[in-house]
This record gives sequence, structure tokens and C-alpha cells, in this order.
Amino acid sequence: MKTIAFDLDGTLMDSVPHIHAAVAEALSELGLPTITVEETPGFVGRGLPVLLERVLAHVGASPDRHKALYDRTMHHYVTTPSDPASLYPGVPEALETLRSAGHRLTLCTNKPFAATETAIRDTGLAPFFDLVIGGDSLPTRKPDPAMLIAALDGAAQTLYVGDSETDCETAQAAGVPFVLFTEGYRNAPPETLPHVALFSDWTLAPDIFATLW
Repeated sequence: MKTIAFDLDGTLMDSVPHIHAAVAEALSELGLPTITVEETPGFVGRGLPVLLERVLAHVGASPDRHKALYDRTMHHYVTTPSDPASLYPGVPEALETLRSAGHRLTLCTNKPFAATETAIRDTGLAPFFDLVIGGDSLPTRKPDPAMLIAALDGAAQTLYVGDSETDCETAQAAGVPFVLFTEGYRNAPPETLPHVALFSDWTLAPDIFATLW
């Protein structure tokens, strides 16, 4: 069976407003300086623990505040609904087309599992995925390949779809063809990231993927 694994934040949905709201609220509760929405993408990509390490360094706070900030951020992550409008245009339709074509779809994201489940439930994406691997599902996170290997579950024909340098590194480490969505949180030029295809419009994705098997 052909299996396609997807990243979540910056690939299927623009999560920056939701991430910012959770982190900013947690910072405020702890009496720490806040961050702006515009600054938030620069902290994203290596999972929530690393994101919060970067935030604490950015606001000049002690690393000792990490656990408290993590706990408060997670609380807001899972109790604040994700807006279905945060999905990139065409995502539900593309996933439906891929499922109807017989592909197995899985999710491989550094977002914590509980927050991932909340996000895909709130946005209506949960029924599309046969397997979800979150950032705390295994002892390691992307770019370690273990998460992606688990998400692909031994399939012979595979793709990994993501938006960032971390996703590209993960695919390379796992030996999996990488498809780059160009409208996410990538910093490097797309030509510097090895990929078998790239796209900016989810309505075109199923046809593009069909050329790669």
C-alpha cells in the first residue's frame, strides 16, 4: 500500500496564531515578557520543548522557567480550540482525494500528541489519518528519523510531505522521498532543500503526488 506521511504545522495548517496565543498566555501568567505573532515562526520547527527554550532565551528569562512555561503552554494548547479556517485552502479536499485513491495517510509532527489530537479534531482532519505520531510519542523528535519510520509503518512506497528544513532532514535521514510545501515556515530557499517535488497549492497536490509513484 502507498503511504503518505504529513507534517502538520506549516504544512496542513497555519498554526502560528494558535501557537502564539498559547505561548503568550503562558508567558503572561508567569509574569514574563511576551512575544509577537510575527516573531513566532522563528521559534517553530523542533517541537514544543525546543520552541520554549528559544522563547525563554529571546525574552531573557532563566531556563529554570522551562517546565512551568511548558505546563502552562500545554494547558492552553489543548483547551483552546483550533480554528478550521487555519487549514491551508484545499487541504481537506486533497486528503479526501488521496484517501479515495487508496492511499494510507499518516501524521508525523513535532507538536505534542495531545495538542495534535486536539488540533486535528477541531479542524476536522482526524478521520483522514490511520496513524498519528506526535512529538512526545517516541523518545526522540524530528529530525531524528524514528518518528517518520514509525509513521510509515513498513510501507514499501512512501512519501513525506512537509514545509521546513527539519522535515527535509527527517526525510533524508529516513531515506524517504520528500515533497516540499512552500507556503509554511521554511527559512532556506526551496532549491537548497532536497526534494522530489514542491508545490504551493493544495488543490494541485494529488495530481503532483500521482506522478511520483
